[in-house]
Amino acid sequence: MLKKVLIANRGEIAVRVMRTCREMGIGTVAVYSDLDRNALHVRLADEAYALGGQSAAESYLNTEAILSALEQSGADAVHPGYGFFSENTDFARAITSRGVTFIGPPPEAIEVMGDKISSRLAAEAAGVKGVPGRSQTLESAQEVIDFGNEVGWPVAIKAAYGGGGRGMKVVSAPEDAAAALESAQREAQSYFGRAECYVERYLTWPRHIEMQVLADAHGHTLWLGERDCSAQRRHQKLVEESPAPNFPDEIRRAMGEAAVKVSEACGYVNAGTVEFLYQDGEFYFLEMNTRLQVEHPVTELVTGLDLVEWQLRVAAGEALDFTQDEIRRDGHAIEVRVNAEDPSNGRFAPSPGLITKFDQPSGPGVRLDAGYGTGDTVSQYYDNLIAKLIVWAPTRERARRRLLRAIEETTIEGVATTLPADQVILSDEDFVNGTHSTKWVETNLDFSNLPSPARAAVSVGDGRVRKDVTAEVNGRRVTVALWVPESSDDGLPRAQSTAAKPRRQHHAGVVGTGSGSVTVPMQGTIVKVAVEVGQSVEVGDVIVILEAMKMENNVTAEKSGVVKSLKVAAGDAVSGGDVVAVIE
Repeated sequence: MLKKVLIANRGEIAVRVMRTCREMGIGTVAVYSDLDRNALHVRLADEAYALGGQSAAESYLNTEAILSALEQSGADAVHPGYGFFSENTDFARAITSRGVTFIGPPPEAIEVMGDKISSRLAAEAAGVKGVPGRSQTLESAQEVIDFGNEVGWPVAIKAAYGGGGRGMKVVSAPEDAAAALESAQREAQSYFGRAECYVERYLTWPRHIEMQVLADAHGHTLWLGERDCSAQRRHQKLVEESPAPNFPDEIRRAMGEAAVKVSEACGYVNAGTVEFLYQDGEFYFLEMNTRLQVEHPVTELVTGLDLVEWQLRVAAGEALDFTQDEIRRDGHAIEVRVNAEDPSNGRFAPSPGLITKFDQPSGPGVRLDAGYGTGDTVSQYYDNLIAKLIVWAPTRERARRRLLRAIEETTIEGVATTLPADQVILSDEDFVNGTHSTKWVETNLDFSNLPSPARAAVSVGDGRVRKDVTAEVNGRRVTVALWVPESSDDGLPRAQSTAAKPRRQHHAGVVGTGSGSVTVPMQGTIVKVAVEVGQSVEVGDVIVILEAMKMENNVTAEKSGVVKSLKVAAGDAVSGGDVVAVIE
């Protein structure tokens, strides 16, 4: 069995892996950026090592820094979590080349399936048909236009080396292709470290249904059951459940068998997920995620299996001790993702900040997987998943009602969250009847009555300052750096003595004030300036594109006129309320 595992990730998934490791008597090692110095996953780990930097590129995507932490800790295995390096072949090989166990599939399987283009080809070779598309990397927007004209609009541009909706853009017309491709490539580079994208047909009213697989190194590959992940916004999942409602058992079995074929075709080992789109009684291979999924808890609750435990056991060389026929699926589980986003008016805008209160739900059949607690800061530099709230009940309807009860018991203050939107989703007749699709949240639901809460502004840092202190450790004189709360003039930590200031209203297409001064409503980084000084603009025209929490947000004009001045350039960091342009 493994002795010590380094978790090359942060937030909720790092905490999740640590908990199972602790139950199994395995030591845990955390890594952290400057902003995550006092994060929950760091506090829970047996050991923790600094990566340095603030952005993902400077820290969690810094291979050399992670390898240095691995060497210092003496860990004999690495768990990549999801996102970041979880589907990066080079990272997996860098781990295994050092004689350290990579808790995931062989690098060769990641190479085939981590690349969505080669995974399409592998699925086709295994006899599993995919969504119609082009199995090659896009070189220009003209290729998108040609494909759209051939199969019909809209089409989807997708990151070749990622998942979770990151780096995916839907293109409705030829004139939108260039901007969409550029945006998808930026997001893919930022989140996965690879910018390559491809194009495929965008189905009209599909359901997103995925199949959990588990394979060992002894020739056993099993499908554990499906998850319906159709409730999405920005192509990212909000609600997931198992089993899928209104899903024929013969289709379930056929999809499970297809998932096994795809897995075996690439020599897959460990836990993985094969994703499909389901429409009009047919399913199409979408992609394979060569890692643990965010929504894995719903499968755990209906099967009684700890998937992280089996990841660790398989990585240690153990064989699965059950067969396909011995898998039992009992009851119904539903999960909602608690993201730091403001869902008012359907905007789902990033909401970084300090969590000033976090009251967690409890009771029968309720599970909360959280990466934050009261006093923790949700940074604009990383994904905005705060927690996952999952329930189990004997029936779907009882699970739905239990989840609504659990949401009512949950209080999070300091940042906006998606919980109010989750209540709308779970209460809608289409969800109750299981007739929703991947487009349903954005086209059918009304979020206009959701309030936009006032929240405290947050700085880039965590409110702490460095103090160098000389100390004696076992009689040896050493100088250490301590990060302590910055004191205000009244002697209290500044976070306690400063009154909370209301944030500006904001949304996915965020706008200025109408006065001619175009401001950004949240902290982030300017990734593109879309206008020039002297250019005429109309209301709604994009002025700059702001990246916050790995999402791109259009900052648009609320006033027609001429751009008098620009205050920012691409790459600049900005805070909420900063003026980025002036229109006269």
